[in-house]
Amino acid sequence: MSSAAPRVIGQDHLWSVDEHLEDVLATVRPLEPIELNLLDALGCVLVEDVTVPVSLPPFDNSSMDGYAVRVADVAGASEEFPAVLEVVGDVAAGQADLLHVGPGQAARIMTGAPLPPGAETVVPVEWTDGGLGEGPGVSGMRASSLAPEGATGRVHVYRPAPARAHVRAKGSDVKAGERALEAGTVLGPPQIGLLAAIGRGTVRVRPRPRVVVLSTGSELVQPGEELRSGQIYDSNSFALTAAARDAGAIAYRVGAVADDADTLRSTIEDQLVRADLMVTTGGVSVGAYDVVKEALSSVGDEDEPGSGVEFRKLAMQPGKPQGFGSVGPDHTPLLALPGNPVSSYVSFELFVRPAIRALMGLADVHRPRTRAKLTADRALTSPKGRRQFLRGRYTGGTVTPVGGAGSHLVAALAQADALIVVPEDTESVAPGTDVEVVLLG
Repeated sequence: MSSAAPRVIGQDHLWSVDEHLEDVLATVRPLEPIELNLLDALGCVLVEDVTVPVSLPPFDNSSMDGYAVRVADVAGASEEFPAVLEVVGDVAAGQADLLHVGPGQAARIMTGAPLPPGAETVVPVEWTDGGLGEGPGVSGMRASSLAPEGATGRVHVYRPAPARAHVRAKGSDVKAGERALEAGTVLGPPQIGLLAAIGRGTVRVRPRPRVVVLSTGSELVQPGEELRSGQIYDSNSFALTAAARDAGAIAYRVGAVADDADTLRSTIEDQLVRADLMVTTGGVSVGAYDVVKEALSSVGDEDEPGSGVEFRKLAMQPGKPQGFGSVGPDHTPLLALPGNPVSSYVSFELFVRPAIRALMGLADVHRPRTRAKLTADRALTSPKGRRQFLRGRYTGGTVTPVGGAGSHLVAALAQADALIVVPEDTESVAPGTDVEVVLLG
């Protein structure tokens, strides 16, 4: 690939959180729709309304095992004076050729079987002798099951049944021509089931975006390996890959890349073939070994305007250093996040998750927000001019800080289910104050 210098707007320029997010969402475009088989479409977003070609259920059918009868034939039936009907045959689920039920007749019917012509209602088997005939120990009792399949003869019915009792009417779920699902629907298991029920084998959707996540740092070690002096386990790539999958993406985790610009550049170029979005963590601040800047300065296309990655300082805590742009011949969006675990995760929630949801074509890409009363044993402090995001636990209209403000506190992050937002112009928040909360659960 040819090189393209990073687009930098002044070293001291501070971007606001909203400006950076707006820039990201203005750049990311929904993926092109494709036709997928039903199971492959799980988690995807519909791009068109789906109408029902055939009513559900497609025919009147029984909701019980029992007998299909005429209403008049069981009117007044009781324990003392049961209605005695001739059993003319069986009606099973999936049966195409249906027998006719005439006066004084009944047809044994199974759950889901079509209501036969002439029948007006279904008598549950528990209201009958099950077609076993009256004899010792049978008269006056309810049968728990039907007589053996194929048996004919007589059945005693001990209770009357109104018209259409225990009958699922044709179209009672949804009628032909009605809209089953509307464009923009995220397909979960119930939606996949509905599509299958109306006969759809494929569906047109925006695919789940493919997200590649990689960490940088020579100090990072794969979990399960032995730590040596000065080394730490790579947690960022696991947390962010999981977060990307939780957001709806197909996410790939790449092992930690050492602090070498050529190695990182080569790794990124190799991964572009399976990426709709790339996420890196680490190497975006002003340190001497921040190789992400160096590597990304030459993963672009100098012949294409807008190619390359811009590194910024944001007026936020944690997560001040950020990078955003596009790389490769297809201008794949790339978000470069800070390396501290809390900074990385908060940055993902604020910027990467909305980008993933935008790629999916969702109308609402943001986490839900609410207001809550701060419960704490002392006031929270925040640097002036920075929007601070503190970890917290949200419970019934209140939120309690978890851990301190340090961007390395992974254990505290694991206990949080919300972010407490402290605005840029606020330096102290007293207990009992109404605060904005981003809900992570």
